[in-house]
Amino acid sequence: MSLIKRMSPDEKKESGVIALCLMLLILAHFIPKNITIVLYIVTYIISAYPILKEAIENILHGKWFDENFLMSVATVGALAIGQFSEAIAVMLFYRVGEIFEDLAIENSKKSITNLLDIRPEYANLELNGKLQQVKPELLNKGDIIIVNPGEKIAVDGVVESGEAYLNTAALTGETKSLLVTKDSQVLSGMIVENSALRIRVSKEYKDSTVTKILELVQNASEKKTKTEDFITKFSQIYTPVIVISAIMLASIPPLFLGQEFQVWLYRALIFLVISCPCALVISIPLSYFGGIGASSRAGILVKGSNYLEALSQAKAVIFDKTGTLTRGEFFVTQIIPANGVSKKEIVKLAAIAESSSPHPIARSIVKNYPGNIARVSNVEELVGLGVRAEYQGDTISVGNMKLMNKLNIDGVSTIEDTTGTVVYVALNNEYFGAIEVSDMIKTDAKVAIQGLKNVGIDNVTMLTGDKKIVGKNVAEKLNIPNVKTELLPQDKVTEVERIKSEIGDKGKVIFVGDGLNDTPVLASADVGVAMGALGSDAAVEVADVVLMKDNPTAVTRVIKIARKTKMIVWENIIFALMVKVIFLLVGALGIATMWEAVFADVGVTFIAILNALRLLKMKEENKKINKYPHSKTEKYKVEVNEA
Repeated sequence: MSLIKRMSPDEKKESGVIALCLMLLILAHFIPKNITIVLYIVTYIISAYPILKEAIENILHGKWFDENFLMSVATVGALAIGQFSEAIAVMLFYRVGEIFEDLAIENSKKSITNLLDIRPEYANLELNGKLQQVKPELLNKGDIIIVNPGEKIAVDGVVESGEAYLNTAALTGETKSLLVTKDSQVLSGMIVENSALRIRVSKEYKDSTVTKILELVQNASEKKTKTEDFITKFSQIYTPVIVISAIMLASIPPLFLGQEFQVWLYRALIFLVISCPCALVISIPLSYFGGIGASSRAGILVKGSNYLEALSQAKAVIFDKTGTLTRGEFFVTQIIPANGVSKKEIVKLAAIAESSSPHPIARSIVKNYPGNIARVSNVEELVGLGVRAEYQGDTISVGNMKLMNKLNIDGVSTIEDTTGTVVYVALNNEYFGAIEVSDMIKTDAKVAIQGLKNVGIDNVTMLTGDKKIVGKNVAEKLNIPNVKTELLPQDKVTEVERIKSEIGDKGKVIFVGDGLNDTPVLASADVGVAMGALGSDAAVEVADVVLMKDNPTAVTRVIKIARKTKMIVWENIIFALMVKVIFLLVGALGIATMWEAVFADVGVTFIAILNALRLLKMKEENKKINKYPHSKTEKYKVEVNEA
């Protein structure tokens, strides 16, 4: 029953036709023989109609030799020599195999489509001074929409009025909130955090960022692997060879050896049915599609089966640092007071001043303060510098060294040898101390690096634009053997090309990164993997694989899926060819009947499909990818209560 529920209307209709043909086939055994032949022919026409139709259409277009042609010639010949049941059975089993193929592909597509259910559900359209909630698909260029705090931006656009911080993590992987003002460009999928925005639509929904992601899924099956291309070319040569062999088998023994023509014609027809390359033509792409479906269940979008094959050959993995191996979220890691000032007082002043800011660094400071946050007034956000606020008649200044220099605050010394961001605190232009805020390493990053080594990939490198002390510190904690620091995007491309030349033809090089700056290097790697939810708009366009759940362990996971997919592909190829060769021999010798031929064709196809579907049963193992959740902020809380 569950199988029937999963069927589409067309598949249910197809199942009904097959059931009708089976009933007619059974009925034929209980009626007079003179009516039986008519019933057989009617049943055959019903069962074979779509296959005969496609074979004729292909012939009219110059495509003679395919599985439809072989099935049609073999079964029409079987009817001609009175093998009615066998002819009908071949067509019915073939159509049953097609139903299972369709179900398998739809199951894979559903896995991927469910993964990408990220589209905004509605938009607030401003019409004649009133707001109307509409579907994003109904928006046109030039329309004005209002996006309230907590809502997703439905389509790409330009800010008409308003000022707000946007959470862009779903698109860019960047944890720092993006401040947008009038005339700023915004993308669909971004979330407004603190203030409503009035946005003019610049792209219709079909051209917006989120829609592009969905289109990538639909096109995923179009990019074929070398194995699939080989099978396609193999079938184009194999099929005419088989047809010529069958003609020779039917004609040479009767013409030159005096054998009975009907016997050898029957053997030739069996030979044709056995030789149908359905198992190869269907199961190979289905295996790769199954691998794509299994990847999607693990939170990984693979854009094509060719990339899945490349992943199976991975010999080196290169990681970006920020947002890839680190969380891209900030936590207080050190408090450095000036003389005579307590740590608690520094954090208190900083938390009070930053209490209304949505910036991740500000939030990390507020979370670290154990007391209640007092109200402040005249809060002034200084973009690129910090924040100033009035509290009980005093002015608190919190920000970077540029802010301290701008305010001419004395006694401030640069904090050296730090692996984080330093926030300086002053009260009434008197320096009180500094707070170090760091981007913490993801809790599963070390497991991810070890996982790569466990699957035989020892060539792991980290590339970062951060200063040397930061990069070395992260690499040492994660046991990454190779690290390059203080790199510009073009420097990363150079490093990837160097590693590719070292690997040569021995394997493929994977780069894992996030954000716009990684776009060039994602394109230069053999397989570019975009980390950080959906990555930036440009990164998702360029990347070959997108990790949706932001887990570095997913890299190892997708490599395992790719290798298992490749293994199943070759299992199907070897199994199909072995069975074909054996049954072709026994068919030519007259040992096999049409029923054995049905097994050799449809049966092998069915078994190959079931083998390919094993990839979709990797669901339980996929749960391991969530085994390493991000640690709570409290784990990193720095003690602030000492005097």
